[in-house]
Amino acid sequence: MSDLYARHRSVLPDWLALYYGDPIEITHGEGRHVWDSDGNKYLDFFGGILTTMTAHALPEVTKAVSEQAGRILHSSTLYLNRPMVELAERIAQLSGIPDARVFFTTSGTEANDTALLLATTYRRSNTILAMRNSYHGRSFSAVGITGNRGWSPTSLSPLQTLYVHGGVRTRGPYASLSDADFIAACVDDLEDLLGHTRPPAALIAEPIQGVGGFTSGPDGLYAAFREVLAERGILWIADEVQTGWGRTGDHFWGWQAHGQNGPPDILTFAKGIGNGSSIGGVVARAEIMNCLDANSISTFGGTQITMAAGLANLTYLLEHDLQGNARRVGGLLAERLRAVAAQVPHVREVRGRGLMLGVELVRPGTGQADPDAAAAVLEATRAGGLLIGKGGGHNTSALRIAPPLSLTVAEAEEGAAILESALRSLS
Repeated sequence: MSDLYARHRSVLPDWLALYYGDPIEITHGEGRHVWDSDGNKYLDFFGGILTTMTAHALPEVTKAVSEQAGRILHSSTLYLNRPMVELAERIAQLSGIPDARVFFTTSGTEANDTALLLATTYRRSNTILAMRNSYHGRSFSAVGITGNRGWSPTSLSPLQTLYVHGGVRTRGPYASLSDADFIAACVDDLEDLLGHTRPPAALIAEPIQGVGGFTSGPDGLYAAFREVLAERGILWIADEVQTGWGRTGDHFWGWQAHGQNGPPDILTFAKGIGNGSSIGGVVARAEIMNCLDANSISTFGGTQITMAAGLANLTYLLEHDLQGNARRVGGLLAERLRAVAAQVPHVREVRGRGLMLGVELVRPGTGQADPDAAAAVLEATRAGGLLIGKGGGHNTSALRIAPPLSLTVAEAEEGAAILESALRSLS
């Protein structure tokens, strides 16, 4: 492993982050487990950054990929593509957006880039509203709307970005307010901001902030924002790259917790739909999607082999009610973790919903983030046979828990026990 690490360091960028002091190579997986090159078995509570959505080596997906590979892997969007049309039809129907059109990309970053292109072209404005503590990808334009300093390497941008309050419920100037007053204060802030700028193209927001540490505002926040935006013709882009496909348990899409005023104008997705295959995409009303007046294609977006994986994966997800499983098992896991947190001074809060849970760590007796504690727990859980993630806008002090949605109750209990031991070791 040390040889592979040395080779990695010699040929790949210094900023390409690796987990663990002694990085591991994952060689194979099955169900909710993976193995490293030394033969160690781990319960996977991070799924390749929320991407292995159903299970590792899911037979239905591997069979679909194998069969498609035996026919044709790729042809580009210059030719009719049956699997792409079939998956687009299903996603359009599931999106809730009327007269929906779907464009496939290879990643969530590219999906958000496309959404920004559509919104700015449709509205004839390069001003974008984004949430503080947000993350939308690593491209030049996506970095320009990212409200998380740890993931924003430059202030240069083709866009003018204005950041709005509301993405983090328990920190910031409105943290002490009730949910209703919190929403009202954020709406007042938004209206005040709009009074001082030229009309923006869109607000882009993650219903639950992923890299930000699985934080969110109260349910209904974006519905209240939508009223203000709609009055001015400003679009709402829901970044569902991490929250889509039933992961939150209560809803199929994260926006549905804020859907009192209808669906978003544009929805972006990626990660879990491919169960490891590179699929991203954008859903928008036809008038918005069709506003571009120049030629465009996608060489690899919607390629046959990824579409076959997506179709098989989505079918499995729906037929096995993995959204319901995320709600049930995620609820049990959250309850278990909150019971542990009450006895561990380093834990500030357990948050999230479904199988998208965050555990924020602080220095005991203070509200100060403790990234060292998060790093220590990450190492301890790995030693105990559990893989988790980390993130957060306050010095990466939040643990991120996002297993495949087929997680069993027994596996949830096993993972919680390992995490409990790691958290207690902080004391």
